[in-house]
Parts: sequence; structure tokens; C-alpha cells
Amino acid sequence: MRLALGIEYDGTDFSGWQRLSHGRSVQGDVEAALSFVADHPVEVTCAGRTDAGVHARCQVVHFDTEAVRSERAWMLGTNSRLGRDVAVIWAQPVAAEFHARFGARARRYRYTILNRPIRAALAARFVAWERVPLEVEPMQRAAAALIGEHDFSAFRTAQCQANSPMREVREIAVSRHGDEVAIEIEANAFLHHMVRNIVGSLLPIGRGERPPQWLGELLRGRDRNLAGPTAPAGGLTFLAPRYPAQWNLPAAVTL
Repeated sequence: MRLALGIEYDGTDFSGWQRLSHGRSVQGDVEAALSFVADHPVEVTCAGRTDAGVHARCQVVHFDTEAVRSERAWMLGTNSRLGRDVAVIWAQPVAAEFHARFGARARRYRYTILNRPIRAALAARFVAWERVPLEVEPMQRAAAALIGEHDFSAFRTAQCQANSPMREVREIAVSRHGDEVAIEIEANAFLHHMVRNIVGSLLPIGRGERPPQWLGELLRGRDRNLAGPTAPAGGLTFLAPRYPAQWNLPAAVTL
């Protein structure tokens, strides 16, 4: 039997999603908890790996098991073995053909910036801090240049292992809510550090150091060395992958 889970986590104290031989990983914690509930070793496949310090509102995983448990038992039993910074928020059986990674048709991230003179205390783990006032309107105009399918080499890390730099950005929005500036972006898939590198290049535009057309010039130039620095990991949250309706998954992860 194949099951899918929705998982949320605070990535601050993790070395990232992927299981490692050293350091704490979200995958390692989740697999250990599931293995206890299933009473056999469990390996999970996720929709999209996140880096150290990056959070998730609804990461989706799948795994196979012969253990018979109710959906409630999978959730509560697994959560009882997890730390306070990880939680299974839903669980359900899926068809054997479902694949958390390859079945996802889109993925969505949010980057949150606390934009005020004083650093964060309460929200420090979940926001980046920018003390210089940001103008959202030029950032939004600049971001529009990224819509569509493009070569995103200017916004990929040198360690990126993707076979192709081509990605399709379907939506990007920059908005202000009081002292917070949020950048939400949805694409079919993302390159390593792609969102954080885009944010790092939007910030000089918001500060008035670069014109809005600069982002499009970076995109067309495909030179990572000319773009802005990588924004800090703590401001980034993986909101959810999106799947076709045929899988009957919760609305938050369904197209």
C-alpha cells in the first residue's frame, strides 16, 4: 500500500530535508518516526528537497508499507515520535502510481522579509531582516520579467545538479503587509537556491540601488556572478507542491 503525507516543519535546526550521514535532517526524523509506527524500515520520497534553515508549510511525501493503520494512527503515532518542529498534518492512501516528486505539476514558495529598522525577536526564525525601506512597486515590475519559461542560469547556485537551467515561472507576486514584504513564486520546478537568488536580486531594486529592468537583464545575461547575493535561508518557506485532481489530495496541494 502507498501512502501520502503532508508535513510541516520549522527548518531552523535541520541540516536540510535530505537524510545525511551527519547532522539532523527532516527526512531522517520523519523516517525514524514512521518506521516505529509501521514496525519496519520506511523510506520516503518528497516533492522537493529544502536546504538547511528552510521551512515547509506542506511538504508532501509518499512511502510504501504493508502495515495496516488508520489515517489517524499514522498521523498521531508519527507525531508522537517527532520533535516540536515537525508535524504530519494529513495522511491518506494513494494509488500505487502516485509519486510525490514526479507527480507534482507545480511548486510554490514564499519569502518573507521583515522591513523595519529593528530586527525581529518573535519571528526571527521565519523572516529575513532588511532595515532599509523597500519599495514594493518597482520590485513587482521587475519580477514580471521572470514570468514564463526561461533559462534561469543567473539564479542557480554553482552546486546545482539539475540537467537543465530551463524552468517555467507561472506566477510571482511582491506585496507588503505592514512591516513585512512577501515574495511568492510558483513554478513547475526550481533550481538550487533559485528563489533565494531571485530575492537577493530584487532587494537592490527595492532599495532603489538598481532599476526594475535590471532583473530582466540578469535573466537574459545568464551570469550568476552579476546577480545579487543569495538571500538568507530563514526567510524561505516551501508552501506546497500542486498535483492533478485525479489523486484526490487535500485542496491545498491540488491544482
